[in-house]
Parts: sequence; C-alpha cells; structure tokens
Amino acid sequence: MVDLDTREWLLTNGLGSFASGTVSDIRTRTYHGWLFAATSPPSRRTLLLSHLEASLELPNRIMALGTNFWGSGQIEPKGYQLLRRFEINPVPKWIWGEDHWQITRLLVMPCGFVGSKEWGVGSGEENSHSPSLLSHRILIQYRYEGTDAATLRLRLLVSDRDFHHQQKAIPELQFSQMLGQQQVCLQAIISRSFGTPWQLRWTRGEYQADAVWYWNYGLPEETLRGLGDREDLFSPGYLTVRLNPGDAVTLEARVGFPNELHGTLTSDTFVEAVEAEQERLSQIFHRAMDKKTTNAPYPIPQAQIQQQLLQAADRFIVYRASIDGPTVIAGYHWFNDWGRDTLIALPGLALVPQRYDLAKGLLQTFGRYCHAGLIPNAFPDIGGEPFYNSLDAALWWIETLGLYLEATQDWQFLTEQYPVVQQIYKAFIGGTRYNIQVDSMDWLVGWYARSVALTWMDAVVAGEPVTPRRGKPVEINALWYSALCWASRWAEILSEHGTPEDSARFAKQALRYGQQAQQVKASLQKYWNSRLGYLYDTIEPDDRRNCQIRPNSVIALSLSHCAFSQEQGRQILDVARSHLLTPYGLRTLAPTDSEYVGQYTGNPQQRDRAYHQGTVWSWLIGPFIRAWERFYPQEPLPFDWQPLINHFLHEGCIGSISEIFDGDEPHKPKGAIAQAWSVAEVVRHIKL
Repeated sequence: MVDLDTREWLLTNGLGSFASGTVSDIRTRTYHGWLFAATSPPSRRTLLLSHLEASLELPNRIMALGTNFWGSGQIEPKGYQLLRRFEINPVPKWIWGEDHWQITRLLVMPCGFVGSKEWGVGSGEENSHSPSLLSHRILIQYRYEGTDAATLRLRLLVSDRDFHHQQKAIPELQFSQMLGQQQVCLQAIISRSFGTPWQLRWTRGEYQADAVWYWNYGLPEETLRGLGDREDLFSPGYLTVRLNPGDAVTLEARVGFPNELHGTLTSDTFVEAVEAEQERLSQIFHRAMDKKTTNAPYPIPQAQIQQQLLQAADRFIVYRASIDGPTVIAGYHWFNDWGRDTLIALPGLALVPQRYDLAKGLLQTFGRYCHAGLIPNAFPDIGGEPFYNSLDAALWWIETLGLYLEATQDWQFLTEQYPVVQQIYKAFIGGTRYNIQVDSMDWLVGWYARSVALTWMDAVVAGEPVTPRRGKPVEINALWYSALCWASRWAEILSEHGTPEDSARFAKQALRYGQQAQQVKASLQKYWNSRLGYLYDTIEPDDRRNCQIRPNSVIALSLSHCAFSQEQGRQILDVARSHLLTPYGLRTLAPTDSEYVGQYTGNPQQRDRAYHQGTVWSWLIGPFIRAWERFYPQEPLPFDWQPLINHFLHEGCIGSISEIFDGDEPHKPKGAIAQAWSVAEVVRHIKL
C-alpha cells in the first residue's frame, strides 16, 4: 500500500451519523463507509451504504474507478492509478481521468435537523427535535466530461451492522429490496428480525437487481490494531447511467421508507445541499469570523484556516435523543459523547466562537443529571441510566461554568445552576461514590476505590488501571481549589442581588468557601517536589508521593485560579518544556521514565498500556499555553504551530486533528482520527 494515499476524510450530520473514507478511495477501517446512520442519535450507528463501486465504459474500453484491499493482500481493482486530484473543501471531491475523459465525484452529508433551528443558532431558546424532524442521508454526484459518450455503472455495496463490527455473509442474513420509480428501498432481515430500512434514489439511469455477495474485504488498519479485519458486503444490484459530455447524475441514500415529504431529487439538489450547509455554518460562526487576525507565515489564507477549524469544531456537536439536548461526540470514528471531554472542549467549541446558547445548553444538560455530586461521564440510550464513572467531570463542570459566566455575565443562569454547585460541594465534603471525599486534615480530595480509573488517565487493562492514581491526584485538587474560588465569588455575587435574608446567607457561604480555598491552597504545597522543581503527580493512599513527570502538573497551572507561586510555575513549565513538549502536544510521561512507552501500537491491551505512558495528547497544548501565558507573559511561546497546522490541513484526517501521537519522533498520529478536545484547544488558543 506504499503508493496509496490513505489520508482520511470525514463528514457528519449533527446527529452522530457520519461518512468516512480515504483519499485513494480504498476502505482500510471498519469505520469507512458512506452512510453510518445514528438511528438513536447519536448512538446505534449502523453501516447501511458502504459505497458505490464505479466503472466507466467508453468505446472499446472499460475503466474500474474503485480500489479495494482484499483479505488475500491483493489490491484490485486499481482505480487509484486513474485518480488525478482530491479536494476536501467545500465537500470531498475526487477527479479520475486521462487525456480524453474525466469523471468527478462529490459527497455531501446535510445537517440532520430538518425544518428547525440547529443548536446554538437563534434566540437562545431550547429546541425540541422530534424524530420526524431528524434526517440521516448522504448525497452523491458524478459528473462526466469527455470526447465520447460514456456509460457509468454503479454497483451498490450495502450492509446492516453495528459500526464497531464487520459484516459476514451468513445464511440467516438476507436483504429485501423494493423497486420504485428511480429508487430502491432496502432492508436487512436476519433471523426474522428486520434491520434499518433505507432507500437509494437517483436522477437518471436504469437499475438492475443483481444480488451477489462480495467476500473477504481486507481492513489493514484494523489488522494493525489487532482487531477484526475481514468484511463481506452485499450487492443488491447496480445502476447504469448513460452520460454525454457535461452530464451529471445525483444520488441520495436516506434512512427510512420512501416518503412524499422528501421532495423530488433533481440535479440541483446537491448544489442546494452544499449551499445550505455553508449558510448554516456562516450563521453560526459569523461573529467568530469577524475577528481580526494578525499576519503569520501560513501557506493558505489565515481566514481559511480559521474557517476550517471552526467547521472541524462543529462536527462534534450533536443532538442526543435520550436527553433531548445537545452533547459532544468525543471523537470519530468510535467514541460516543463523554462528560469530561465535553466540558474540557466546551470553551473552544462554544465560547470562543460565541455559541453561548450551545454552551448554556451543554452546561444545563450535564448539570441536570448531576447525582450524588457527580456529573455523568457518559449518557446511555433511551431508558438507561447515565454512567457516573468520573471524579473530575464535576470539577470540570464548575470550571467551565465559571468561564461561561465570565464571558456572558449571565447571572440568572448562575442563580439556576448554583444549587448544582452546592450539591457537588456537599457530596465531596461528605463523601460520595468510589470513596471520593475531602480529607478533613488537609482539605484535599481523595478517592480510594480499587480497579477503577476516575481521572482522564483512565485506561484499564485486565480489570486494573494502568495509571491507577488512587489517592489525591494533583490536577483534581487544583480543580477543587479553583472550584472553591469560583463558589466564593458566586456566593458574593448572589449576596449582592438577593433579599436581605438571602444576602446574609450567601455572604456566609462566600466566607466559608473562601476560607476553605485558602486551606486547600496551603495543602497544595504538599505536591511541590523541590528536588525536581515539579509537582508530585499523586499523593497515594499510604501518603507516598508519585514523582513521575506527567502533564497533570501543567493542568494544575492552567486553571482559572492557581495556587502556585510565580517561581514554582516557571520551574514546572521549564521541566515540562524539556521533557513533555512536542510539536503536537504534551507527552503523558517523560521519556527518561522507566515506564515510558514511545509508540502507541499493537493489540488493544498493548495500546491501552501505552495510552498514558508517553503518548502525546494534542489537547494538552491548551493547558501548556494557558500556563505559559500566566507565568511567562512577556516571553514568546516555545511552541511552533506549523507542524500541528500542517497535520490539520494535510495529514491524518484532512481538516481535523488526531486524538494522540506517538511519544517518539516522528510523532505519528494515532487513535481517533478526529478528536473534539484536540480541535477545541487549537481553536481556543491559536493566533493566526
């Protein structure tokens, strides 16, 4: 595969549905396909349309445009050899051709909200999206240019499987198809159970039913990940389209049975969908795009980079049906929405582009589900209970609420959410799940449950955390200190606007929170390691100190309220700069540590063991920048944005930022191809 361009592209629809593939058009992952439909938004993502296998017939010659990797290791056909150009903006575009012919293919996935306002646009009122207003579809357009008339043959390759798994041709799996006027409706049937119904429509051409299985597609990226790497796809038939030079054919794959409300598919439908998406993004981001930028040596216009970053950020904002509200997909392809990731990403995704309604909606969503002082780290589908397996999500909620209130001065929202702040405070003081409790001796937060991982370093292998961090993690207590400072300030604000009785009560709370914040500030000095000029990562249950050099000390310096001195902050940043800083973010462990793992590779257990043992996380560049600007305000940032911008524009998933990178050079991108907090922290801090 050395001559194949396996960089990736991604389309999303705001409901959790997505389409993805590679530049060379070869499918290398389980997650590559043209319509993964989130039938219970944003969950139950199901692959329906894998792709259309295209061939072009000219007089005396047939050209196969597709490229497939087979389980045998063979690549056939080799359509990538005819690929002349690929473009990503405004939509993915492939151009195949030779001297006397050219065919162009474009894809667009329209926003899934139909006939109603999208989250973050409008008056600020919450929107209710009934199932009838949600749409999962993708539009495909082929356009032909040449000296002779041609015939385009498009063979459907379909599936009905969970997006994490591969489809196998088994006798129990059948596909029904019902032909209509320029459309076919498809539905899987397995063991007498019906799958998701969907339809394919087209503007021109003749469809021929021709049921056949294609066996043993290879998925080389899954081979590298030590996961299932073979797939069978079903073809119900093919479409034959006669094209004169300048002709085009438009197709639409859409979830659901045919419906007159869908309107007529025409040659203009594709252009209208692209224009509607551009208008939607323009309405959302017009204020952010109005900001002036400074000159910088970037190879493309700065406004274009900014626009693409904002568009990348928008891909993670989705509607969750089970809570009827907005949430954030942590990363594509395989992550769902997570509380911690959402709250860390929220400033870059919503506050910087001034999507204040969205920010408010996200904070309301997670605040509403606060239970026993904990904020959910994940939501289930309809009918299930949220997952409260995070210690830091509640503290990140308070930190992010503070940033929202500072940006908006929305004190009415503070009044509404203040009881949640009190609930979190009382639960931490009195004790809650996982033996989370404030130590009455030093006022630091600790947790002592075994076999769970409650901080962002949450990898677990064979039932045991790789980086256990039980006891009192440094960034948790830095967040606790900042939370107490916020609570004291908010109680003061509420005391100024309440009745005399309420004012007195809030004034007492402000005093108590402030005094406790000072106690925590003093106790945070327990983390100071004067020998290293760094902070201990954790005070363990037996009071031992973990002296590994990890980025959590930098997080502790980056919060709205910081407990460490100017001299300490500078020493910490100097150590982090020397041991952790890379062109793509911060390592999770210093390379000098005996437990350092420089490459994120191998089977799932091997990768999980390396996840926080040296792997670079790009979101951590945000805390580093915030800390640097606090403690070295007059000195230039020791970080060159160019490698990360090159990655965003030209590498990995073009137009997004990977979850992680190898700790060792050349720092290859790994993990999820598009990660919310990776993009969000770049949006939050890059200065173009």
